[in-house]
Amino acid sequence: MSDYEVVVIGALDEWRSHHGGFDEARSRDGRRVVDHELTMQYMGLTANALAPGEQAGYWHVHSRIEELYVFLEGRGQMALDDDIVDVGAGTVVRVGQGVARTWRAVPDSTGELRWLCIRAGGEHLPHLPDDSVRLPERPMPWTL
Repeated sequence: MSDYEVVVIGALDEWRSHHGGFDEARSRDGRRVVDHELTMQYMGLTANALAPGEQAGYWHVHSRIEELYVFLEGRGQMALDDDIVDVGAGTVVRVGQGVARTWRAVPDSTGELRWLCIRAGGEHLPHLPDDSVRLPERPMPWTL
């Protein structure tokens, strides 16, 4: 058996119906901790949706984990230490260790703020993925 798994998290407009968190005390509507459903070793993933005017309601900081926020829809703001950054579809924010962060969907957003948060830690990534090997002898699987 190959080492892969597939989970369907649904279309963006379905994300608000998710209810989840890292534990019951931190669970909320609009969050799905995908790495609790897949066997992930070096990274984590949450799918998130906030209604206009809704906010995280807490700050947090990591000592070992780096996070990448990929915003897909809606309009919002992230507070990063003493700065406030506007976010929306197409915005990608990397947050390193030691940076306090929180976020909200702005009240006048025309729809939900939806984003993926990718968490990773461990070793530094090489500039080029130096563990990859091309397989030129393997034919492509699709037919025309």
